[in-house]
Amino acid sequence: MALLIFFGLVLLLAAIVWPRVGLAARLGRLKLLSERVRVEDALKHFYDCETRGVPGTLEGLAGVLETSRGGALRILERAEAMGLVTPAQQGFTLSDTGRAYALRVLRTHRLLERFLADRTGTRPAEWHLQAERREHQLSPDETERLARRMGHPLYDPHGDPIPTATGQVPEARGIPLSYVSPGTTVRVTHLEDEPVEVFQRLVDQGFTLDTVLEVVEITRELIRYHVGGRERTLARALAGNVTVEPVEDAGALDPGVITLDQLAVDESGAVIGISQACRGPQRRRLLDLGVVPGTEIRAVMRSAAGDPIAYDIRGALIALRHEQAEWIRVRRVSREAAA
Repeated sequence: MALLIFFGLVLLLAAIVWPRVGLAARLGRLKLLSERVRVEDALKHFYDCETRGVPGTLEGLAGVLETSRGGALRILERAEAMGLVTPAQQGFTLSDTGRAYALRVLRTHRLLERFLADRTGTRPAEWHLQAERREHQLSPDETERLARRMGHPLYDPHGDPIPTATGQVPEARGIPLSYVSPGTTVRVTHLEDEPVEVFQRLVDQGFTLDTVLEVVEITRELIRYHVGGRERTLARALAGNVTVEPVEDAGALDPGVITLDQLAVDESGAVIGISQACRGPQRRRLLDLGVVPGTEIRAVMRSAAGDPIAYDIRGALIALRHEQAEWIRVRRVSREAAA
């Protein structure tokens, strides 16, 4: 009986504190969904519809806000009373005031994503979710202080343009990867961050902003490409979430450059750079270890499981996990040159 009571309490506690679906998480989300937050989310949705050239409808708003049609209607009525939206022939559209308001919220969101990516150890899959929660908490003055602190970036870590303080939006760059012809070398300019599961799969595939790759083959099911000294494949259905632009420099994709994890034991490589996927404290740790362009790193030994791997970095023996070694781009150094 004591065990049953104990396990019952454990299950009850889990139901309360379980991330995302627990009672505490649900109550937290409900608290955040104040009237102002819902109105701001509605404005962002209508701005997104506007940029995609599709009508902003009551049903679409209800789906995005995960509420009933009645709830969405109350939000729309409030936004209309504030002069932020106006009825249109096929739904609703933003007024000039509403568009400027939407751009301010979007600016805050994308600046927060840039901050989370560059200055913290937040995982890429969490950038969007954390920015969604915090974008409604910053005042306009706090947003501008954040922009100055970040050096007024033009694009967020996904490649989306960050609206300026005056409401100007930098030009979007590139075409979907699925539109590229085989044999073309391209640079990644944007990764779609919603849904987060798709973005995480792209990150797991090694895609980051400014990644240079060569498209080898496109079939109905997949795209085969070369990147970082490897041949990889991407499902054609995911390719539409990757935006790229052609690279005119034929030497941009250097076949001699690989990732550190590809070195065999006792092989050496000279550091070319660190992937943009490595940010925040993790990037600073590698820099502090001396992982900078020109540093020579030697693979010393692999653990029994093959991960982590021990490397000689400037005379110190450092263990790096496989995913950490994948962030570091190197050029193999011949044994004669190393000697």
